[in-house]
Amino acid sequence: MKLTFTEKAIEKLESKLANSNKWLKLKYDTEGCGCVVSGVAALWHVEKQEDDDLVLETNYRPVLVEKTKLVFFDDEMKIDIVESANCYILKSANQIFNPRMMFVEKGEEK
Repeated sequence: MKLTFTEKAIEKLESKLANSNKWLKLKYDTEGCGCVVSGVAALWHVEKQEDDDLVLETNYRPVLVEKTKLVFFDDEMKIDIVESANCYILKSANQIFNPRMMFVEKGEEK
């Protein structure tokens, strides 16, 4: 899978992540969806890599993605921003995965 960020998305993320040593994770979130095929893509900021995570090299910084969730994404995707909604958009040439993708700060799990 190839993931790229637009320059505007990089600028917006860099304002949040400039001094961070945490990971960005493209999460296929199924919490509260009722079914795994009804998940929603989100951009998480996480403390550590999980056992099922793969590391994707991007034009910005490495991004984690769960190996078992790759099936829900296209081979080439892009993250951009939606300035009017203060959020991100995840899209490919074929579809929009999430037109209002949120950046979620995840803390250390206890």
